[in-house]
Amino acid sequence: MKLNKYFDHTLLKPDATTAQILAICDEAIQYDFASVCVNSCNVETVAQRLAGTDVKTCAVVGFPLGACTTSSKVFETEEAIRAGASEIDMVINVGRMKEADYDYVSADITAVTACCHSLGAITKVIIETCLLTKEEIVKVCQLAKSAGADFVKTSTGFSTAGASAEDVALMKKTVGPSVLVKASGGIRNLETTRQMIAAGADRIGASASAAIMQESFQE
Repeated sequence: MKLNKYFDHTLLKPDATTAQILAICDEAIQYDFASVCVNSCNVETVAQRLAGTDVKTCAVVGFPLGACTTSSKVFETEEAIRAGASEIDMVINVGRMKEADYDYVSADITAVTACCHSLGAITKVIIETCLLTKEEIVKVCQLAKSAGADFVKTSTGFSTAGASAEDVALMKKTVGPSVLVKASGGIRNLETTRQMIAAGADRIGASASAAIMQESFQE
């Protein structure tokens, strides 16, 4: 796969303006990225800008804490898809995962995944690796796989740390070939991008996607 198609070009800052959202859409079209990833309030704007291109519209749900109710995540998911999103990046309930309430975590993921699949979208499950032990990373990846999720994703980029190649490799080993892995958080240069891909990442979430592509052109 070409490097550009690994990237979900991302702008999730709370102060992001419509002009900035449109600008990253234009960059995504220029480089033919995989998707543009935004907060759900910006989905309609992005979907309209990307109409007729090969770039997908991606929305985050329950972002960045994952601590809202399952029903609110499902509602946000449905609204985002109806507004034009074809990919949904949902945040798990990390607190419930830490206390080993696996039934809750599984039901949360399953509900959003079922909503996505019923409306023709894919689900990426953000597990927030920096807050989990290695054992918890393995367990939540197993839960996401059992729930039918399409991807497991490392991080929101809003917590204590982002992606690491070690965690990406562990996630990929756990889910196997049937579930994809997205590395996200702190990926700002070509070297780190390549490390994540080598570790097993199928998708890269980054706000520096355009700069990374420019770096690749200079080689």
